Amino acid sequence: MAIKQISVFLENRPGALKNMCQALAEHAIDMRALSLAETKDFGIARIIVDDVLETATVLKDSGFISRLTPVIAVCIPDEPGGLNRVLEIFTKNNTNLEYMYAFLGTKKDQAYMIFRVGDNEKAAEAALVSAGIRVLKQDDIAEL
Repeated sequence: MAIKQISVFLENRPGALKNMCQALAEHAIDMRALSLAETKDFGIARIIVDDVLETATVLKDSGFISRLTPVIAVCIPDEPGGLNRVLEIFTKNNTNLEYMYAFLGTKKDQAYMIFRVGDNEKAAEAALVSAGIRVLKQDDIAEL
C-alpha cells in the first residue's frame, strides 16, 4: 500500500525551488505535500503529487533529477496524541523512522503524515492497519 514520493535534487541557489514549482504549475500538477531538506550545496524536495508518472516525466523533461521512493501515508485523528498513537505502533513493531512530514487535507478532523521507514515497510503497514490506522493508497492522494 505504499505510495510514491518524488525526491527532486535541487541546487542550493536562489530560484531553484521556484523553477521546480513553475514546471509543475505549467503542467497543472497538484502538489499534495512538500518537504524540503538542504545541505550546503544542494537540497532535496520531497513531494507527494496527484499524478506520479506525469510529474516524473515533467521533471525529467525540465532538466531535474528525481527519484521515486516508497513511503507510508497515514490518516490520523487531528487531536492530542494522534501522532503518538502511530509512533507507539512503530516502536512496538521495531520500525525505524528515517524521516516524516505532515500535509494538509480537506477534512478538519484529520491529519495526514508521510513516513519513510526502514526495511520492514510491509510489516509497519500491517501493524498500522491492524491497529485501526488508515493507510492511504496512491489513488487516495488525488482525493485529498
